[in-house]
Amino acid sequence: MTSDSDALARRLSGFFALSAEESMVLQRLQGPRIFVESGKELVHEGQHQHSAYVLCSGWAYSYKGLRDGQRQIIDIQMAGDLLGIRSLLLTTSDQSIVPLTDVEVRKINTERLSEVFRSAPRVALALLWAISRDEAMMVEHLVSLGKRDAATGTVHMLLELGARAELVGLGTQEGFGCPISQNILADSLGITPIHLNRVLRQLRESKLLVFKDGLVTFLDRKRLIEFFEMDFAYLNQDIAVKRR
Repeated sequence: MTSDSDALARRLSGFFALSAEESMVLQRLQGPRIFVESGKELVHEGQHQHSAYVLCSGWAYSYKGLRDGQRQIIDIQMAGDLLGIRSLLLTTSDQSIVPLTDVEVRKINTERLSEVFRSAPRVALALLWAISRDEAMMVEHLVSLGKRDAATGTVHMLLELGARAELVGLGTQEGFGCPISQNILADSLGITPIHLNRVLRQLRESKLLVFKDGLVTFLDRKRLIEFFEMDFAYLNQDIAVKRR
């Protein structure tokens, strides 16, 4: 398990290994830790002068709200992820960000961010890689919402979360701790909680995976990947030949 303090560096190491000096640049980019309670909005949609953060510990989710009170969850974030970075240069935030658990975050210093691009190009490149990978995940989520059936979308989401958790030391190939409620997961997939519950029961009875008491266990990960045609290429984690 990685310590919370180096979660972002651990995530960026999926692109290349950072030197001690580059790790210090990354540290200076982040402000002091801020504790935010579960359910307390960190950023709200339409907010002016919004900030971007590094999620040091805990889990969060981002969503867009509709006028009728419904919402579409855009992404689920865990330690090492960047929060609000995609909309940092927009006049107002295009999404809301809410902690799923109690979290600790560090605000990204936007002035130092421009310095990073000038003086530490490898760190800047790693950050761009992380943002690009987030965009690739958004594309996959869009495909699941539009074209994949409920079971395939569910398996893809849980395998993706498992791979991301493993990268930052929060899980293994066998499974990971997952504090996501079925309501949140159903909103992410664009299905009802009842439908999701049915899918999870079928997966459990087929001895493929179990999601119970905040823990996802992959009973037969190989078969899950093959049967539901999961391709991890979009996560781009296997390029870590530790470029120098």
